[in-house]
Amino acid sequence: MDVFINAAHRLAGRLTSFALSLQLWDVIDILVIAFLLYRLLLLVRRTNASRLLKGVGFVLLALWLSTGRLKALNFLLETVVSWGGIAIVVLFQPEIRRILEQVGSSNIPFLDLFKKPPVDRQIIENAIEQTVSACADMSKSRTGALIVFERHIQLDDALRSGTKLDAEVSSELLKNIFFVKAPMHDGAALVRDGRVLGAGCMLPLSRNVNLSRELGMRHRAGIGMSENSDAVVVLVSEETGAISVAVGGMLKRHLTTETLGKMLLCELLPKPEETGENEKRKGFFERRKEKGEKSDE
Repeated sequence: MDVFINAAHRLAGRLTSFALSLQLWDVIDILVIAFLLYRLLLLVRRTNASRLLKGVGFVLLALWLSTGRLKALNFLLETVVSWGGIAIVVLFQPEIRRILEQVGSSNIPFLDLFKKPPVDRQIIENAIEQTVSACADMSKSRTGALIVFERHIQLDDALRSGTKLDAEVSSELLKNIFFVKAPMHDGAALVRDGRVLGAGCMLPLSRNVNLSRELGMRHRAGIGMSENSDAVVVLVSEETGAISVAVGGMLKRHLTTETLGKMLLCELLPKPEETGENEKRKGFFERRKEKGEKSDE
């Protein structure tokens, strides 16, 4: 018993001396490492990387056990480990790119100088109104639609996969793009700064294995795009006509047109700071009600 007590006293003494010797940069160093480990754990939890990490752990354990005993196996494992860093970068390329894009889209003061100037609010509000009107009509006719509103992260890769356009967002244009017999109805329409820049664009599918089996490829592509970027994705189901919005990997389904308009305003425009902005938004919804749209009440 005395042995354990003495060991506990020695451990406490070492911890105390270590805590007293810490400086400000040491604390910052520990916090940075803790944050990186936290992000790594989130990455492992959200993907299928846990199986890969188990395999890496097994290789490292085998390397430790073979040291000094199994020379040929130890040499082979050391070679594998030496190239393991490159292999991990290749295997985790989508996840690493996503993390870097999230860091780049953070609000860092001196990086704001390199951001493009804001677009006129009236242009964005008009694009939202036209989108809501088109989704209302496509929901009634059960026409499938997939509309991506780009925000800070540019989606040039997705844009190159489709047909390039440069047109003002209008209800008729969107309905023509997603008309069943139209050549570009299977892909996504990409909207940047209130203009339709592309149609028939291919989007990455979601890797979330917990998605409902009711969701088809269109919804999985919309969720996948919201997982890989900060885009706001509007979807109309071809089977049920239900309207949905995907943001940050989360899908909100069975929305009314008024709720859709509110969500797009909140996501695509900054929060109103003056009473005048509130009046503008009220006018937007009053125009929707005049067209016979149902409210949430």
